[in-house]
Amino acid sequence: MISVIVPIYKVEQYLRRCIESILGQTYPDFELILVNDGSPDCCGAICEEYADKDKRIRFISKQNGGLSDARNAGLKVARGEYISFVDSDDWIASTYLERLLECLQKTDSDICECEIMRTAEAVNAPENNFKMKSYETQESLRLLIQDCTFHQYVWNKLYKRECLNGIFFEVGKTNEDEFWTYQVFGNAKRITKISDVLYFYFQREDSIMGGEYNLKRLDALEAKQSRLHYIEQRFPELTVYAKINLIESCIYAGQMSLIYLQGEKRKNARRIITSVEKTIDLKQNEWKMIAVNRQIWLLLSKQNFWMTCRFKNLLKKGF
Repeated sequence: MISVIVPIYKVEQYLRRCIESILGQTYPDFELILVNDGSPDCCGAICEEYADKDKRIRFISKQNGGLSDARNAGLKVARGEYISFVDSDDWIASTYLERLLECLQKTDSDICECEIMRTAEAVNAPENNFKMKSYETQESLRLLIQDCTFHQYVWNKLYKRECLNGIFFEVGKTNEDEFWTYQVFGNAKRITKISDVLYFYFQREDSIMGGEYNLKRLDALEAKQSRLHYIEQRFPELTVYAKINLIESCIYAGQMSLIYLQGEKRKNARRIITSVEKTIDLKQNEWKMIAVNRQIWLLLSKQNFWMTCRFKNLLKKGF
């Protein structure tokens, strides 16, 4: 059985579309766990309506604790051998669960990720060419760190339950996926990517990540700093990739703070970003592994970090 976990908060306009897409799956053996995270609108009533009609639905209503807390609540009651997450304003293709499970079984993988489509309106899945490729743990982690092939998103994946191994989401953090996904990848022996577009991501202006840049976005640096420590201890061959990604993330955060933040907020951002950036030390042999065009920006940032951020903004590079 597959457990599909949907955290829900202030999405009454989109919730039915999400639920209907899950109930319409071609793969029948699943439970749908709807977690109402103290939503003040009609989401709770919508969940109860569907739960009364379909025995596959389990409805949890809890006090508001944030996205991570809602996902954790779903994980704690999930009974499936496999776990998938769907955000409540998104939707999935009718073959989503069937295709991901099929690929896991064919390749003897622990995680399978599909392609996504970002869209502001309801669309049908494009014609797919059904290509898939599997990677061992270390190569999967490298591709995840470099944000190519695999991505940090919690959704658009199917996980074998044992990969999660008691790994819960960091409560109270923005960019919660950044704290969680690398640990789960580290537990997986093989991970498969398929070319099928099966997940439809709806970016709302009032979503957590769709709003204006703010200090909470800097949680991503904390997550990537934790990931670097994890990589150094368990996958030391990948350390240079984690370092490069963290430095470049610091530069990007610096650029965004200069553009969007003012006054005390900018000062606080500067303090946080600088404190992280100064902890990263690239060794001489690690510099040799970096492409020349990236070396230039990294060298400049080590000479004068904030000047580099301003220069990149002037050239409109990196965003």
